[in-house]
Amino acid sequence: MTEHQETTLGLQDNTEVLHRISNRLADRFAGTFATETVERYVFESYAALARTAKISAYLPATTEHFATDRLHALAKSKGSVITEAPEVLFVCVQNAGRSQMAAALLNVEARGRIRVRSAGSMPASQMDPNVLTVMKEMGLDLGREYPKPLTDDVVRASDVVITMGCGDSCPIYPGKRYEDWELTDPAGQPLETVREIRDEIHERVKDLVASFTKEPS
Repeated sequence: MTEHQETTLGLQDNTEVLHRISNRLADRFAGTFATETVERYVFESYAALARTAKISAYLPATTEHFATDRLHALAKSKGSVITEAPEVLFVCVQNAGRSQMAAALLNVEARGRIRVRSAGSMPASQMDPNVLTVMKEMGLDLGREYPKPLTDDVVRASDVVITMGCGDSCPIYPGKRYEDWELTDPAGQPLETVREIRDEIHERVKDLVASFTKEPS
């Protein structure tokens, strides 16, 4: 059975669940998006996550979370909602290590003042276990996180886009701040190396937060 056939079969098995998710989100975004738009985002999000997910039992929950975040991003990029908090997107290749660590650390350092997302140009099927370990050493549990594909809507909604070794896969839009952080990929690295990568990311994140709070000269 091909990957496309497996994804299609899973979609058929979960159609009823996806319709229920669509109905919940249609109510949540009533007045902002048509029901058809919400449903399309839910089914597209499911298909995107199903391509790499190892455990299909988690797909309905991750689909609802992913679709909700994408719809929030779409609403912001279209001007349907106004938010004062800046939005930051971290992008690496697999969204299983560097970008996930950066997002978690920025959430801590920003204390709710910045909206944070992460994505991968070629997302992995699961989080890097050594990344989970070193983040847990800091008291941060990333066990509920999952690799997400990079989508145009989250890029458009972001004020700052930070890439980490994913080349030119991230679309460039005017009016946004782009940075590229050169960091070692933690995939396949020993724990001590992953700790060093975590600590380097943490320092960069602190500098990023400080850049938002600097008074304009």
